[in-house]
Amino acid sequence: MIDRASGALPQAGIAPEIRSVNLPPVSYRDLPEPLPMRKVVGASVILLAGSVGSGEFVLWPYMATQTGLALVWLATIGVLTQYFLNMEIERYTLATGETAVTGFTRLWKHWSWLFIIMAVVPWMWPGWASGSSTALTYAFGLSADKVVPITIASLLLIAIVLTVSPVVYKTVEKIQGLLVALIVLFMLYMLFGLLTGQSWSALFGGFTAEVPRIPEAVGKIPVALLLGAIAFAGAGGVMNLAQSNWIRDKGMGMGAHLPKIVSPITGEETTSGAIGYFFPQDEENLRRWRGWWRVADREQFITFFVLGLLAILLFMALAYTYVGVGSEAKNFDFVRALGEALNQRTGGWAGHAYWLTGVVVLLSTNLAVVDMIGRIVADICKTNWLRDSKTWSESRLYVLVVWLMVAFGSVILVSGVNQPLVLLVIASSLNGLVMFVYSVLLIQLNRGMLPRAIGLKGLRYAAIWWAVVFYGGFSVYLLIDQFGKLF
Repeated sequence: MIDRASGALPQAGIAPEIRSVNLPPVSYRDLPEPLPMRKVVGASVILLAGSVGSGEFVLWPYMATQTGLALVWLATIGVLTQYFLNMEIERYTLATGETAVTGFTRLWKHWSWLFIIMAVVPWMWPGWASGSSTALTYAFGLSADKVVPITIASLLLIAIVLTVSPVVYKTVEKIQGLLVALIVLFMLYMLFGLLTGQSWSALFGGFTAEVPRIPEAVGKIPVALLLGAIAFAGAGGVMNLAQSNWIRDKGMGMGAHLPKIVSPITGEETTSGAIGYFFPQDEENLRRWRGWWRVADREQFITFFVLGLLAILLFMALAYTYVGVGSEAKNFDFVRALGEALNQRTGGWAGHAYWLTGVVVLLSTNLAVVDMIGRIVADICKTNWLRDSKTWSESRLYVLVVWLMVAFGSVILVSGVNQPLVLLVIASSLNGLVMFVYSVLLIQLNRGMLPRAIGLKGLRYAAIWWAVVFYGGFSVYLLIDQFGKLF
């Protein structure tokens, strides 16, 4: 803190509040002036693009064809819980410029390599790209054997775009902004053109009369699928943690002081590690902090919570209305069944619009996934082990990880594991376990390290404890179920 007598910063500007046992200490620097919301919208758009293609388009609508709309409350609670989690992930980055995973490493050094595992293992399955290609074959009447080559081509295209972008974040934000706009157009079409009075009545009933049926509905869903849908009611797993990386590169809060990931080919790299800063707790900086928190919170609530929840509810209602309950369509076939039902009942083109929207939705998610893994792994490696390397910049590490992800995904597809729903359930159920872990860590980080004036407290403290119970309970349920199947 500031020496009240002299007004000087202690220890030559070193901020003792932020632990420095496992990483170099951070130094003091003033918080930049907060920006208006129109200039910070973007990071949550990328997160929204990543979330719509997992639970919103695939898992929750599929469950609606199995149980009806009795689980809409579970979806709503899942998205709301993730909204609170995302803001705690943002809190640490707004305050220090460091990612949440770097903060976790300050608590215990082994979280560095553990989070690489928790990032890569659940997300290396290319279910989103595979789903996008499958939807494309539905729209254009292509044979199923075209799915794998189209998927590999789309993965290669993603890697090339991310490699040659001068400032990667700006490119990803622009692409995802366009894709989200296309998704919103189809959502408007659902609102005003596809959903009927019966749809809205059933959706309202899911929030009211169907509540007593929730235990019965839960019992009909395989445990891994249920946990996966809950984890992906929103973004899910470490994708939420990537919000740190995205707001840092957006220049929000103290992230404005840290370097951005650029293309090693077309951009201007820096080889410095992403060690952050902390601001003195004086009135001027606290005023700026309150401004940053308000704008970040508003952007996250509107973009992620409102639009994300609306997407889940609309796609669930669409599946319920046009496919019904008890459909025999399994795996990703329900997407084909829904498109065919739309064509039959609305004149022959609505199903194609739905399938093409699926192509956009799932491709945008896979772009977010590859970018997210690249960012998280590169940040961890550069901050912890390659901090002083002049060869391995964070940008070069990012590009390496991106291409390794594409290579691994291609191997998985060629090996024959290419069912989109199977791949998504594997990814999502593993991510539910990860969310339990970092919910606990966010309490330690934002309540145990940050000063009370800017730290976790009040309603948000209770909300994160709820996340611990919510994801922890379902994770234990999954482990017991899977352990029971072994014996």
